[in-house]
Amino acid sequence: MYARSFIDSLDFARNGKQISGEIPVAELPRLLDTLETPQGVLHYTVQGGVDKQGIPFLDVGVVGLCRLSCQRCLNGLDYPVRLDTRLLLRDQASLDTLDDDEAGGKEEEFDSILADTHLNVLDMLEEEILLSLPIAPKHELGACQATDGKNTQGDEQNPFAVLAKLKRN
Repeated sequence: MYARSFIDSLDFARNGKQISGEIPVAELPRLLDTLETPQGVLHYTVQGGVDKQGIPFLDVGVVGLCRLSCQRCLNGLDYPVRLDTRLLLRDQASLDTLDDDEAGGKEEEFDSILADTHLNVLDMLEEEILLSLPIAPKHELGACQATDGKNTQGDEQNPFAVLAKLKRN
């Protein structure tokens, strides 16, 4: 089992610190619910910084491969994870203000998270990975092994032909 990483997010950002490593997919329990198999490793980097307006942020990058289930054929689907996002660090009052502004139509360019003196890095990474996954993953057109509406026994007969046959009897 891999050690959990905790950071003081504001200190981390203000001092421009960086951490990187790898996470076995099996160590991310909420992600496991969406996967076909728990195999694989994801590589991550978290870099802190402060933008021109003085707002601390975390740049998060995750690269790897997850095995999802295709929603058409239910077979495995290799899904490349390539996540590159910036998370602004805000206090609770700032987040509440942002929520009020968004209700009025204003939108922010980057997502914001609550600044935390004990931020669980793996939980944050898992959340960002989950948000980046497709809602209904599917193979590319032509690559899927789904039946595409055909009878699974190989009988490509029109289903209404069976009804017509019964009507004749």
